Amino acid sequence: MNDSRKNWHRWAPLSGAWVDVRWLLVGLLPLMLAGCDKPYAWDGSLERLLESRPGQFGTVLEDPARYRVQILYTQIDRDADNRPSFRSFEYRVDPGEYFYPASTVKLPTAVLALEKLNRLGIDGLDRDTEMFVGDQASGKSVGRYVREVLLVSDNQAFNRLYDFVGQEPLNRSLRKKGFDGTRIMHRLEIALSVEDNRRTGPVRFVEGEAVVYSEEAAYSETDFTAPAPIPLGVAEIVGGERLERPKDFAVKNAYPIQAQHDVIKALMFPDAVDESMRFDLTDEDYAFLYRNMSGYPGDSGIPEYGDAERYPEGYVKFFIYGGDAPDIPDNIRIFNKVGDAYGFLTDAAYIVDFDKGVEFILAATIFTNANETFNDDTYEYDEIALPFMRDLGKAIYEIELQRERPHRPDLGRFRVARD
Repeated sequence: MNDSRKNWHRWAPLSGAWVDVRWLLVGLLPLMLAGCDKPYAWDGSLERLLESRPGQFGTVLEDPARYRVQILYTQIDRDADNRPSFRSFEYRVDPGEYFYPASTVKLPTAVLALEKLNRLGIDGLDRDTEMFVGDQASGKSVGRYVREVLLVSDNQAFNRLYDFVGQEPLNRSLRKKGFDGTRIMHRLEIALSVEDNRRTGPVRFVEGEAVVYSEEAAYSETDFTAPAPIPLGVAEIVGGERLERPKDFAVKNAYPIQAQHDVIKALMFPDAVDESMRFDLTDEDYAFLYRNMSGYPGDSGIPEYGDAERYPEGYVKFFIYGGDAPDIPDNIRIFNKVGDAYGFLTDAAYIVDFDKGVEFILAATIFTNANETFNDDTYEYDEIALPFMRDLGKAIYEIELQRERPHRPDLGRFRVARD
């Protein structure tokens, strides 16, 4: 994701002085959340919710098929014992309508890397053990790579985790767990052939001078290419040359909205999903994931992420904050993974407000590539996609503030300290 998105903050004059608009947005956020085009009482229809706010969603609603919008929203209610129940609402969710998932595939890959460590069960091997891939001169731990993936969506960190898990085990595990339609078959930001992406490793884990664990290079015996071509757009830039033909996404990753939603649900509510869908994680693994899914780059202690201009708290929070907010209130936590590439922009999140007793799951994707050309870096993220995600998150949050719950949820499990 971070290879295609730049700094989104803007500056504007106010009373003769130049003021960072992000600070204004934070101050105005309560008023913005309270405002809409006209009063709307939730009736269970996401389509009517969008239609009730033409000032925010009118452009997209003129041609939702063009924008390939898909939304999946889940309300959560608790019983007297704090056990959750779920009710979902959909808008244009269609597993047959492809969208490029970009960096959202990093979350299940990171989780399966932690799961693999647990299943290996080797003394001295854990998420803090230094890992080397191939002939790397220096390495990092699985835990560090997971943090980089979740905090700033680092591509190289994902590629290392992909090498560790392996293409075939990665895909077979996700399919066995029931995350249908998912295929994660290539690394990110580096151009490799389908054949090269089937090869992963070798990897070794080192403690001091001792090799704690090693694996030989692996090869996926299964070709995970889609069974039929997936042609999109009218042109593609390859090696600086414009090719007047659709881009075929059959050899690209896929991660449907339902699967993204279900991975979030399985992580946040493991006891509420079928046992087959659960990840093999420890309580500490869950706490580690929660800290970093909802954490902020500047709180990480990682020096490279200390630049608040480049990495504001809202950097990878598309819902409610549009990917750019210098500060997010402590009562709001967003456990999510975003992605954007080729004009596709996606977020899947579990969102809580500890003060108001609000919790919900929201997953959505939108396509903003007006000229239908891929790799030309001309996408309407700032103009359409990010405002859409921001306003969608606010609209759902408003519904959650208004609706009655049989019992106030105990959200203590998710009150993880910032790193």
